[in-house]
Amino acid sequence: MYDFDSIIPRRGTSSIKWDARPPFEADTEGVIPLWVADMDFKAAPFIIDVLRKRVEHGVFGYVCVPDSYYEAVCRWFSGRHGWKVEKDWIIYTTGVVPALSAAVKALSRPGEKVILQSPVYNCFFSSVRNNGCEILDVPLLYHDGTYSYDFDGLERACADPAAKVMLLCNPHNPAGRVWTREELARVGDIARRHDVTVVSDEIHCEIVMPGFTYTPFASVSPENQACCVTLCSPSKSFNTASLQIANIITSNPEWRKFIDRAINVNEICDVNPFGVLALEAEYSPEGAEWLKEMNQYIYDNYLLLRKKLSDWTVCKLEGTYLPWVDVSSLGLPTEKIEEELLRNYKVWVNAGAMYGTEGFIRINLATPRSVLAEGLDRVSRGLAALAASSGK
Repeated sequence: MYDFDSIIPRRGTSSIKWDARPPFEADTEGVIPLWVADMDFKAAPFIIDVLRKRVEHGVFGYVCVPDSYYEAVCRWFSGRHGWKVEKDWIIYTTGVVPALSAAVKALSRPGEKVILQSPVYNCFFSSVRNNGCEILDVPLLYHDGTYSYDFDGLERACADPAAKVMLLCNPHNPAGRVWTREELARVGDIARRHDVTVVSDEIHCEIVMPGFTYTPFASVSPENQACCVTLCSPSKSFNTASLQIANIITSNPEWRKFIDRAINVNEICDVNPFGVLALEAEYSPEGAEWLKEMNQYIYDNYLLLRKKLSDWTVCKLEGTYLPWVDVSSLGLPTEKIEEELLRNYKVWVNAGAMYGTEGFIRINLATPRSVLAEGLDRVSRGLAALAASSGK
């Protein structure tokens, strides 16, 4: 049994989640942060053990990535997710966001269009813009507390001659969907017919709720494999983001050459020994057991959230630890809701506007249940007050 209930003090440790300042003036003393996608759980003992051993070695020079690293990645995705990955397909880098930017830079040119589906992770928007490309948004369809693809809209977008790349989020942040094999096959079919490359961000792939199964986009068929680039990292699932390790995986050798060039141009080709060792420890039987317990804990936290926020529509959470809550009935900009909750109720959530969609807030469940319960009570009181003051 792993311990997810212990409260590990993080304030004063240069934690973005606990020590960052909001984009508006506010007193953050006593705030419960339920915003950025960062867990408050202590790293698993088997991760700490390998890192401690490396620290005790005492020399921290440049590192080469060993064969055992690639073997761990290949073994994990084959055994756990039924996706056969070859060593030569893997390009390591420092994180999924740098990987995303490198893939966009490598596979499109300034002025071309990149397709995405809002609401979606905010760095999708910035990665496209920072590379001089145009966003072609095909919003997901929202109905009865869940989301689905607008396949007709995707067809039209992919038919645009200027559209070269489609960004996918699987599992989806913040909609909480774990896309089915059938959905991913249909996306792949549309992309291939219009010669659009799919770049699939699968960083949340290990955080899946009971009853749902993550399917790598590339594992659906040889055709899907041939038209995509997959971005992945254990950092989100095991809360090791600061160790800075991620992988870009594609079977297309020409794309790998372009991506490798983009990574080197941006000087994000060097990683540290802690990230390498942590990945090997995480992609192991012990890692699988930790994930099993962690996912159950997150699911129980999700049930608590549904109970605490029973007056609001909470989108069905299939994957990630970031439920999406419908507050559209308030009729207020979500940035104002975020600010009100932080200023007056001492709880910090994410505004839906950050992800390209108004009317929703995103809440982080990856914290000890006692902390979450208090944070949700504050959210509930704040939303009720806003509803009363707006006459809703």
